[in-house]
Amino acid sequence: MVIGIFDPYLDSLSGGEKYMLSIASCLSDQNKVSIFWDPQFEAEIKRKAKDKLGIDLEKVKFTKNIFSREISTPSRLLDSKKFDLIIFLSDGSIPSVTTKLMVHFQFPVEWVKYDLKSKFKLSRVSKIICNSEFTKSFIDKKFKVNSKVLYPPCNIKNTQGKKENMILHVGRFGTNLEGKNFKKQDIMIDAFKKLKTDKWRFVIIIGVMDKQLDDLQSLKTKAEGYPIEIIENPDNRTLWNYYGKAKIYWHASGFGEDLEKHPEYAEHFGISTVEAMGAGAVPVVINAGGQKEIVENGKSGFLWNTIDELSERTSSLIKDQSLWTKMSNEAIERSKKFTGDRFCKEIEEIVR
Repeated sequence: MVIGIFDPYLDSLSGGEKYMLSIASCLSDQNKVSIFWDPQFEAEIKRKAKDKLGIDLEKVKFTKNIFSREISTPSRLLDSKKFDLIIFLSDGSIPSVTTKLMVHFQFPVEWVKYDLKSKFKLSRVSKIICNSEFTKSFIDKKFKVNSKVLYPPCNIKNTQGKKENMILHVGRFGTNLEGKNFKKQDIMIDAFKKLKTDKWRFVIIIGVMDKQLDDLQSLKTKAEGYPIEIIENPDNRTLWNYYGKAKIYWHASGFGEDLEKHPEYAEHFGISTVEAMGAGAVPVVINAGGQKEIVENGKSGFLWNTIDELSERTSSLIKDQSLWTKMSNEAIERSKKFTGDRFCKEIEEIVR
C-alpha cells in the first residue's frame, strides 16, 4: 500500500508525534510510507526523532504537504489520489481527500461544532482511532461514532540500576487557552517545596521550543534555592538514564482545571507515566484523564485529587521502603500491558 501520514504538530516532537511517527515506522516495513511535510526538513526531523524519541524513520519518505494552507483544495484532492490510505492526526478538523482516510484524535475536541458539514466529512472517513478510552468517550459522544482505541507506543528499557531519592516528571512546556502552564510543572514545584525533605530531589525533564525559552525562565526562578533540576530537551539516552534512577514519578496535567468544560486539559493518556513505571518508578499521578487507565490506585501506584493527597501519598512511599518496593514491582508488571510489539501489530491489523 501507498500510505500518507500527516501530523500538524510535527515540529514539536512530543507524545502525539511519537504516536504518529511510530505508525509511520511500523507500516514502512511492508508499505510505501510518506509523511506530508516540507522535504527540506526531512533529515533534521529524522535525526531528532531517532535521538529524542528513539524512532527509526529510515524507510519513510517526506513529501509535499498537501494539507498546507498554501495548497488549494483541487490540488489536495488531486494529489491525495496517489495514496491508498491517508492517516490524519486531527486538531478538530476533517480534511477532504479522494482516498481512504483514517483520522486519529489525540484529545477531546469539544469546541468543534457537529453540523451538516462535519457530518458529511465524517461520513467519508474509513476509521477513527483514539489514544485512550478517555479520548474515545468524548469523540464518540461528540461525533456519534464508535472509534477504536489504540494505546500509544510505550517503550520499556532495562534501565533499572541503582535507584536514587529522586522524584521525576517528564513533559513538554506550554500554556493552555487561559495562559496557564499546561503540564503544571509550576504546581509540582510548589508541591515539592512543601514536602520539606532535604534527602530527595525533584527532576523535571521538559521539552521546549526555542520560542519558549524566555517563558521557561519563570519555572527556573521558582525552583531556585531548592534541590530541583530542570533539564531541557535531553536526548533519548539521557531520558532513560533518569527513568532508571527515579523512585517516584509525578504527573499533574488537569489539576485546577474545569475538565467538564475543557477535558482536553487533562492528560489524554500518559506515555511518560508508563515509561517511568517500566523503569521501576512508582507513579503518583492526578486522578484524571488517561492516567486512570494506566495506574491501579493503591497497587501499581497512587492517584490523587488534591495537593495534600499528592504530598501524603508521596510521603508514604518516601517513609516506607517495603511499600515502595512492592509498588515498584507492581508498576513494572502493569506497564507491560502497554509495551512490546503490541502497537505495531495493532496498527497493522487496523490498516488491513
